[in-house]
Amino acid sequence: MTDHTKTSGGFVCTPYLHDHNSIELKDNWVASKNIDALYFVTATFSEDSKPYFLTSSNHYILAKFRDSEKISNEIITHDIDKPSFLFKVDDTIFERPFSQKTNFVSIYYLEYGDSKSDLRDVSAHVARKEKVYRAGFGNMKFLSKESPKFVFPYSDHIVMLEVSSDKSHQSDNKYCEQTRLDICRKGIVMNNLVSLSILETMK
Repeated sequence: MTDHTKTSGGFVCTPYLHDHNSIELKDNWVASKNIDALYFVTATFSEDSKPYFLTSSNHYILAKFRDSEKISNEIITHDIDKPSFLFKVDDTIFERPFSQKTNFVSIYYLEYGDSKSDLRDVSAHVARKEKVYRAGFGNMKFLSKESPKFVFPYSDHIVMLEVSSDKSHQSDNKYCEQTRLDICRKGIVMNNLVSLSILETMK
């Protein structure tokens, strides 16, 4: 996408259904060298994205992975009933030390593609946000037994922000929303896809 740092990692968001398959997958990821961090999260899908993901859940396991292909195979093997979302980072915008815990992850999509000038503007604006300690551009893969009724058309234009904070999730959500609005004022249509509030760190 850009001339930023290339990477192959990212996040996977899989429903936590409190059944055998979910628990076994979680235990495997706790022990996996492919997983750098593991969280229990509440997911809030935006009104714009909800029609595409009608079978989404509220509670998910959020795993930060290194190898996306391995993750995809594990989810398929464990036969999770509801869809999972794999967000692969293609280009890291920046990564800096953080003083607080990872508290919030916000996923966006660019509605009108990803021209280099737009990506530069998004990068420059996000880099000024002190609470965002890691950001990247990437793509989304929908992992499900059944094909969605409507195909999400912006899967290749994903923006991911990781927030380090000791504030409330509501406060971090407002912070990210203000960031999004500021970018939109520059004429770049960036919409929220899903906000992930971290409730517990499992790894």
